[in-house]
Amino acid sequence: MKAITLVLIILILGMPAVFAVDFDQEISDDDKATFDNILEPVMKIYNFVKYTATVLAVVFLLFAGVTFIMSGNDQAKREQAKMMATYIIIGLIVIWVAPLIVGYLVG
Repeated sequence: MKAITLVLIILILGMPAVFAVDFDQEISDDDKATFDNILEPVMKIYNFVKYTATVLAVVFLLFAGVTFIMSGNDQAKREQAKMMATYIIIGLIVIWVAPLIVGYLVG
C-alpha cells in the first residue's frame, strides 16, 4: 500500500514537468551531436551482441541439422531438431529486424 501511494505521489508531482516540455521544439545540432556521442558505444555493444548471436545461431543451426539427420526413425528427436531450428530462425529474425522496426517507429 505504501508503494502505491509513493508511485501516485511521484506521478502527481511529475505531471507539471511533463506538461512543461515543448515537444514541437526543433533539436539543435549540438544536441544531435551529443546524442550521437552517447549512442555510439551503445551501438557498438549492440552490433557485437548481434554478430556474436548470429555466429552462435549458425553453430546451433548446424547442430540441429546434424541432430535431424542422425535421428533416424526417432520422431521425438526429429521434432526436437525442427523446433530448435525454428526457434533459432525466429531469434535471428528478431535480432536483425528489431533496429529496422525501432527506426521506422521513431523516424
